[in-house]
Amino acid sequence: AALPKATVLDLSCNNLISLPSDFCSLMHLVKLDLSKNQLQQLPLDFGRLVNLQHLDLLNNRLVTLPVSFAQLKNLKWLDLKDNPLDPVLAKVAGDCLDEKQCKQAAVKVLQHMKAIQSEQDRQRQRKLQAEREMEKKREAEQRAKEALERELRKREKAEEKERRRREYDAQKAAKQEMEKKTKKETVHTQKPASSSRPPQPPRHKPSWSRSVLRVLLFVLFCILCTLAACKLTELQHQPLCVSVNTLYEDVVAALQNHKTLQNMLQHNSHQ
Repeated sequence: AALPKATVLDLSCNNLISLPSDFCSLMHLVKLDLSKNQLQQLPLDFGRLVNLQHLDLLNNRLVTLPVSFAQLKNLKWLDLKDNPLDPVLAKVAGDCLDEKQCKQAAVKVLQHMKAIQSEQDRQRQRKLQAEREMEKKREAEQRAKEALERELRKREKAEEKERRRREYDAQKAAKQEMEKKTKKETVHTQKPASSSRPPQPPRHKPSWSRSVLRVLLFVLFCILCTLAACKLTELQHQPLCVSVNTLYEDVVAALQNHKTLQNMLQHNSHQ
């Protein structure tokens, strides 16, 4: 750590089991020897050693390499012999028996790790896309659920309104029926009382009697007028007036005889 700009580092034959993540801050390293240790894995950000050109990992316990290994774009020499590597990785790395094979191992392993990195990136993209689609689906389901709940609330309100309207109509009909029943009972109660009353005389009879009396008075007035005209005017010599005067004298005589008869009977009754 005190030599951050070191370019060559030899840590071979130290029985190292692991490297701390801060080890990757030695980004000026060009040549690194970690052979003949007990390393089971490299730090995940090992790819930060972007200037690394020569890497010796002979005789360790490595099975895989970190994906960030693909970022070692300047790597030109690599030895992975005597490691329990994954079969695919071991086939890609091959044997590092000479300079040429070690250089080929560096190129092939970098290509392999870049392919793995690309595949992981695609998987992350697919996973991210799937998560986004799932989130959109959940949002769509939530919106559909909220819309359904709104529709249910709206339907419940409509049903409640309809129920209240029916109750109001039923109460109104019952009230009207009760009023009709009350009116009928009132009519039935009034009918016997009206039938028990004595029959009232027709109202037109007094007016009819008055009319007859008026007619009689008018006729009597006409007779008196005619009699006066026949007695006191020059019309007394007319045939009509002669008949009227004769009739008058007969009536007066009859009345006098009737009066005389009444006096006689009254006198006899006194005797």
